[in-house]
Amino acid sequence: MMARVLIVEDDPAIRLLLRRSLERSEHSVTEAADARAALAVLVRECPDLVLLDLGLPDRDGLELIPAIKASGAALLVVSAREATAEKVAALDLGADDYITKPFDAEELRARVRTALRHRAGSQPPPSQIKCGDMLVDLDARRVTMKGQDVHLAPKEFGVLAELGRNAGKVLTHSHLLRTVWGPAHLDDIEYLRVTIRAIRRKLGEEPQTSVIRNEPAVGYRLVPPS
Repeated sequence: MMARVLIVEDDPAIRLLLRRSLERSEHSVTEAADARAALAVLVRECPDLVLLDLGLPDRDGLELIPAIKASGAALLVVSAREATAEKVAALDLGADDYITKPFDAEELRARVRTALRHRAGSQPPPSQIKCGDMLVDLDARRVTMKGQDVHLAPKEFGVLAELGRNAGKVLTHSHLLRTVWGPAHLDDIEYLRVTIRAIRRKLGEEPQTSVIRNEPAVGYRLVPPS
């Protein structure tokens, strides 16, 4: 999937590394070294995807996220900031994904493909989600694994369905708790952990190889088919 990509990064060496990685996938790349230039490019070129560093010289990158998402672009944060609070803030503001520097080029390209697929398919919500041997039918509220029915409790199905609707995207603990349990349970992370363990057990999966992947201290993602 060829796309117009904007790289917002003040380090020339990292911009070059990102450009080369993206051009290997035949994407059209534009660069911006600060927030002011990035906002100008955002209006002028309407990119499909933005790779955003948070440590910009003129503004905090978090401040750009609402404008980027309002433009309709997919957003992948690529930052040296490792604090959980920074990741959660970026994702809750609307970032589609978060990669910590230093990054692996192959992983970056995979995350870019996923973000672009998610953007392209975000209009009509799917009625069925297939991930490996698992099939989730949202309308029938039915889950099968290798053709066999998997009986999930209502909250278990709610979590799996929300992950499925956003396959490939990191969903924070607070997002899942708000969506499935309601705003009164934003701090009840143990509810979510117990539910994820139950889903994996019923699917017959181990955490290390499960289609539901941990993003430590941040949330979970459903790994879409490659």
